[in-house]
Amino acid sequence: MRVVTTAQPLDVQPTPLALLLLGREADPRSERGVECPGDLPAPSDPDLVERARAAKAKLGEKVFVLGHHYQRDEVIEFADVTGDSFKLARDAAARPDAEYIVFCGVHFMAESADILTGDDQQVILPDLAAGCSMADMATAEQVAECWDVLTEAGVAGTTVPVSYMNSSADIKAFTGRHGGTICTSSNAKRALEWAFAEGAARSASIEGGGGPRVGEKVLFLPDQHLGRNTAVRDLGMSLDDCVVYNPHKPNGGLTADELRGAKMILWRGHCSVHGRFSLESVEDVRARIPGVNVLVHPECKHEVVAAADHVGSTEYIIKALEAAPAGSKWAIGTELNLVRRLANRFAAADKEIVFLDKTVCFCSTMNRIDLPHLVWTLESLADGKVVNRIQVDAETEHFAKLALERMLALP
Repeated sequence: MRVVTTAQPLDVQPTPLALLLLGREADPRSERGVECPGDLPAPSDPDLVERARAAKAKLGEKVFVLGHHYQRDEVIEFADVTGDSFKLARDAAARPDAEYIVFCGVHFMAESADILTGDDQQVILPDLAAGCSMADMATAEQVAECWDVLTEAGVAGTTVPVSYMNSSADIKAFTGRHGGTICTSSNAKRALEWAFAEGAARSASIEGGGGPRVGEKVLFLPDQHLGRNTAVRDLGMSLDDCVVYNPHKPNGGLTADELRGAKMILWRGHCSVHGRFSLESVEDVRARIPGVNVLVHPECKHEVVAAADHVGSTEYIIKALEAAPAGSKWAIGTELNLVRRLANRFAAADKEIVFLDKTVCFCSTMNRIDLPHLVWTLESLADGKVVNRIQVDAETEHFAKLALERMLALP
C-alpha cells in the first residue's frame, strides 16, 4: 500500500534582498521596479525607427528625452541630450515647459529627475525593470540599522553621510535627514572635504558640551570603491583609515573600536560593471598594446585605479579622449556601450580605443531600455496615456532634495 503524506509548510521567511522575478513583482523600498504593463512592438519590426520618429514628432515640445551615456546607440539616436545621471537630471530641471521627461537610464536616475523637476512635469522610465544593482545593495532598512550601530558605538554624532548619486531616493532622503550630502564621481573629493569639515564642527560641539571627542567620520554609501579611491587617492588617507560595513553581518562585521578608529566607513556595495575590471586586465592590455594609456572610472577597484594612468568620471573620460592626440592608444575601463561609441567616434582621428577587459560586459539593467520600450513609451504618450511614471513621495523628496541642494552648494 502506498502511504501519502501531506507536506507541512516550512517556516521560511524571505530575506530583505530576496530576488524578484522580472516582470512579476515590485519592491517599493528598493531601486528595483519590475512591473511593466503593456504590449511592446516586436524587436524585429523594421518600422521601429520610423514609429519612434513619428511619435516624437507628434509630441513635439511636450516631450524631452534624456539618454545616459551607457544606453544603446539605437536609443541615444532619439535623445535630446546625453550625459551622466546628474547632468541629465539637471537638464530635465532646466526644461520646465516639457510636460513629459522620458529618462532613458535606470530607476534611481528617473527618481532624481522627479525630485528636481516641477510638480506639473511627469518623469517616465521606458522599462521599470531598468534598475541598478549598486543602488539595490543599500536598502532604507539596512541603512537605518547601520545608523543604530553607529549610535551604539558612540560615533553617529560625528559621522556625516555622503551618498553617491547612484542611490535610491530613500537613501538620498536618509542622507538629507542626517545632515549629509550627495556626490557624483566628479565632485566626490569636494563632497568628502565638506563632510569632514562638517564632522569636525560636530566633534568640537560635542567636546565643548562636555562629551568625548571621537573624531569626524564619513559614512559613504553605497559604492565602497568610489569612497575608498577618493579618500586614498585624492585626500591622502591610508587604506587603514577605511573600514567596510557589511549589511549582511551583525553590526556590519565591525567592532565598536574599529568604527571609532575609522575615518571612512564604506558601505559594502559596488558597480557590477566597473567591479569586473582587475589588475590582470591592466597588465594584459599593457602587454598587448605597447604605449597604451589606461583610463578608468573611479568605481573600479582600488588596485585597478592605482595601476591606471588616468582616473575620472564618465564626462572626464569623454573629454580626455576628445583632447587626446592623434595616434594615441587608450584602454578604457567603463561600460562597453560608451567605449564602443567613443571608439567609432574617434577612429577617423587615428585614436585607438579599446575596452579594458577581454570579456564583453554591458550594463545589463541599463540595456533593458531598448527601441521597442522607447517606441511603446512615446506612442503611449502620443495617444494621451502616461506609462511607467516615476513619482517620489513628498516626504522622501523633501529630504532627498536637501541632500542634493547641499551638493549644489559645494564650492
